[in-house]
Formats: sequence, C-alpha cells, structure tokens
Amino acid sequence: MVEGVVIPAGERSGVVGSGGRRSRAGTSQVGALGVHLTDPRVEASVLGVLDAVEAELRASVASADPFVTEAARHLVEAGGKRFRPLLVALGAQFGDPTDAQVVPAAVVMELTHLATLYHDDVMDEAAVRRGAPSANSRWTNSVAILVGDYLFARAADLAADLGTEAVRLQARTFARLVHGQIAETVGPRADEDPVAHYLHVIAEKTGSLIATSARFGGLFSGASGEHTEALAGYGETIGVAFQLSDDLLDIASESVQSGKTPGTDLREGVPTLPVLYARAADDSDAASVRLREILATGPLVDDALHAEALGLLRESPALKRARETVRSYAEDARAQLAPLPQSPARGALESLCDYIADRTS
Repeated sequence: MVEGVVIPAGERSGVVGSGGRRSRAGTSQVGALGVHLTDPRVEASVLGVLDAVEAELRASVASADPFVTEAARHLVEAGGKRFRPLLVALGAQFGDPTDAQVVPAAVVMELTHLATLYHDDVMDEAAVRRGAPSANSRWTNSVAILVGDYLFARAADLAADLGTEAVRLQARTFARLVHGQIAETVGPRADEDPVAHYLHVIAEKTGSLIATSARFGGLFSGASGEHTEALAGYGETIGVAFQLSDDLLDIASESVQSGKTPGTDLREGVPTLPVLYARAADDSDAASVRLREILATGPLVDDALHAEALGLLRESPALKRARETVRSYAEDARAQLAPLPQSPARGALESLCDYIADRTS
C-alpha cells in the first residue's frame, strides 16, 4: 500500500524522495514521498494533526487484554509514513483544520489502512513489514487476521462518533478494498484486458482509501461540497499514480531508492504494469521477443533469468509506456484540483503530482 512523507520547510531543498526521521514527537518515519509545505501556518497545522494522530493511534488500539494491545500496536509502533492522515490534514486546509473531528477522521483512515496490512501479510505470506517481523510471522496467521479485524472494528467505532455519514463512507471504502483484493486474487476473466483489470484492482485497493482520506479532510473541516468532491477525486487518482510509480521503481531503481531489492515483484511473479505491457506488446525485435518468452515462464526464481529479464525490461518500450501512464495519472490528479482555490495547501497537493511524475522519469 501507498505511504508518504511530509517535508517541512527549512528541511528540504527541492522535492525530496528518501528521507530520514522527523524529530517532532508523534511523527513517523519518512521516505518515498515529497510534499512541499511552503507556508509556516499550513506546515504547523498539518504537522500538528499528524502528531495528534500518532498519539491517538496508540490510545485507540489499546485493549483490556494486554496481548491484544501488544499485537494491535505492533504495526503502529513499527512506524510508517502516515500518507492517509496527511491527506486528511491537507484536505482540512480547505475548511477549518482546527475542527475537533479532523484528527479522529484521520485516525479512522489510518486504522483502516493498518488493518489491511495485517491481512495483506497473511495473504502474501510476508515475513517482514516495515523492517520488523510481520504479525503473522511473530505470532500466527490466525492472530494476524483477528488483529486486523479488531482494528477494523476500532475504526468503525471511532467513525460512529463522527456520524452516520462517516460510518457509511468507511464501510463503502472497506467494501471497495475487499472487492479489489478479491479481483486481484481471482485474476482477470478470460475476456478481460489484464491491464484494465490491474488498474481496477489498484483503484479499489489503494485509490479508494486515499480518496476517502482526502474526502474526510474536506468533510470534517466543513469545506464546501464542491471542494470535498475535488479532494476525493484527487485522492483516488494520486493513489493510483503512486502505486503505479512503485511498480516502475521495482524495476528501474536501485535498492537504496526503492527500499527493496530491485525486481522483487518480477521474482515473485507479481504482474505489475510494465510486465503487463511487455506481455501484451507485439514488438518483433529480438529483445522484446526474448522478454516475452522469459515472462511467460512465471515467477523468475532463477537468478540468471531474473537478471536477464530485469535488464530487458529496463530497456523495453513497455517501461517507457508505463512511465507515460504514471505521468498521465499524475496530471489527471492535478486537473482534479481545479475547483480548489489557489493556496499553499493546493500547492502542496500539486507538488505531490510533480514528485510522482518525476520520481520514475
């Protein structure tokens, strides 16, 4: 899932990709995303929301059962970029960001996200999450699933305090997440375009929650309906763009940039956008033909084949086409902001479009 970082004014030079750790209490590990906060008041407001979210996350997952508390806090304390609370905080700048409902709304979004991570690790048989042992490897699959369920329940409980509209939106977002996971698990139908299917999965699994995060920022700060809808549209599109850019980084970057070994998805047989484009291509040159032959074999566990495929993909028309797709989504996200007034907050959202378009160029 997509996550991000706020780059405070005075601590950046241009758009920053990989970061370190913010020294402010209640903020988390940063990296993977650059957002310009050029106005000191907006910066203070956004970072204040994120600090408050950090404290509320720990309080909201506490249970009378010490084991449940420990397991539920496992990923909270492992860190994370808090991309979804960031979108809530930025969206709230178009209303009253000091409204008492803004922080709980951001906590609802992050708890929902964290719950999906517990479930994802079980489905992916992951051993590590955020540099620490995953919950399923530390305890068991059953515990990880149940803790994820507990976090969904806590998110719903907090949403109830925000009113029926929050409950409805959170439930519908959760339904989209589940639909996306099912679609990914089942795969495309025989008559379905694999690329269209993949983009649908990303919109459901990633874009939906980021869209609701931006919507919650507008809704619970009292922003106008028009501005709230614009924020939601932006959130969904930028979420898809960021996930697609991660696909490209897995192939095109060095591990220091992407945070994981290059070609991990390729080795595991995960059909990301560049691979899907390469499979569907009809280029007749020797390199493209050879690449399709290798990709048709499935997961590339053989080191030599993996290295060959990675090299071919990096030079392929498929990677260029995938870059163009990412840039198209980033520009579409920028266009979604048109109804919003020109302001430092809108500039911060636009800077994310620039960053995503440039990070995989």
